[in-house]
Amino acid sequence: RVLSEKEGGGAEMIYLKLFLTFLEIGTVSFGGGYGMIALVREAVLGNGWLTEEEFLNLIAVSESTPGPIAVNTATFVGSTQGGFFGALAATLGVVLPSFLIIFGISFVLRAFQSVRLVQYAFNGIRAGVLALILKALWSMYRQCPKSAVSYVVMAAAFLLTAFLSINVLFVILGCAAFGLLTAAATAKRNRR
Repeated sequence: RVLSEKEGGGAEMIYLKLFLTFLEIGTVSFGGGYGMIALVREAVLGNGWLTEEEFLNLIAVSESTPGPIAVNTATFVGSTQGGFFGALAATLGVVLPSFLIIFGISFVLRAFQSVRLVQYAFNGIRAGVLALILKALWSMYRQCPKSAVSYVVMAAAFLLTAFLSINVLFVILGCAAFGLLTAAATAKRNRR
């Protein structure tokens, strides 16, 4: 549903509006992509860019596609309103604030990276991140079916990625294919 130039007051205006709207969302949002869903909803419904149902579908698709939900959402909304350049404007708007903040922090960190206190802080941060990764691993493990087959698949996936440097995407696709084949074989065996 791309706005015509008459509806949007000119193509340039819709690009600018998309950019400024998502720039504001990217600037004032904290807590990651999920933290900005309420702001995105308010903006897209308030501007008449999407209906409530379209917005809910957008969130479902944005959650299930690769990449940050905020970028996926901005890109989709921009695309519906201004085609390729609308998607570009909205995506740049939502990404620019984070980029500039990280860019600025990188200069500060570079200046202080040799300070022992900063090094200790980063050691602590690395330990904290590792703990979060292990927590996610434990959570996923608890939800995973426990059988000899699932343990073999987990071990094989780990070995392929950690020691043989096989691309993770290929390992995930292989695991999915193996799961489908196993389910089909089980279903065929149960029909007999």
